[in-house]
Amino acid sequence: MTLLAVVTIAIVRQRSLFGVVILASVYSFLMASVLVVLDAVDVAMTEASVGAGVSTVLLLATLHLIKTTEIRSVRSHLMPLVIAVGTGAILVWGTLVLPPFGTPEAVIHQHVAPRYVADTIKETGVPNVVTSVLADYRGYDTLGETTVIFTAGIGVLLLLHRARRRGRPNDGETSR
Repeated sequence: MTLLAVVTIAIVRQRSLFGVVILASVYSFLMASVLVVLDAVDVAMTEASVGAGVSTVLLLATLHLIKTTEIRSVRSHLMPLVIAVGTGAILVWGTLVLPPFGTPEAVIHQHVAPRYVADTIKETGVPNVVTSVLADYRGYDTLGETTVIFTAGIGVLLLLHRARRRGRPNDGETSR
């Protein structure tokens, strides 16, 4: 967790966009490692492949097409700092009323989780509870998330293709 905080501060202080992309990839890898420790291996694999893999490649391709140095801001950074610290304080204050991490008596574990664990094989025929929740109980939600990610990927590819073609003449024109 300390490394996540250090990488986050390094990202904020970085002026080179290339450095930001590489540090964001490192952050995604560290986050995937945290998710493995929390026994969320499926989410960790997604974070590693999308966050550290695909996103890094797309961002590096984008940097190939644009300038890679950030222009220094002339505005004061005091107000964004106050808002960020205030938001962080409110979030920390809100966590004080939460039950301890991993408590089986927590409210979230009392709603539908017992039913999923008890009835998933009978209702869905799928022996893996996580798979049955994602594919059967929350199938439309998963389809929506997949559609959003696919649409975002197509949008990025179209933007990269358009930026690459900007320097070339149209089919009807001849270059001089």
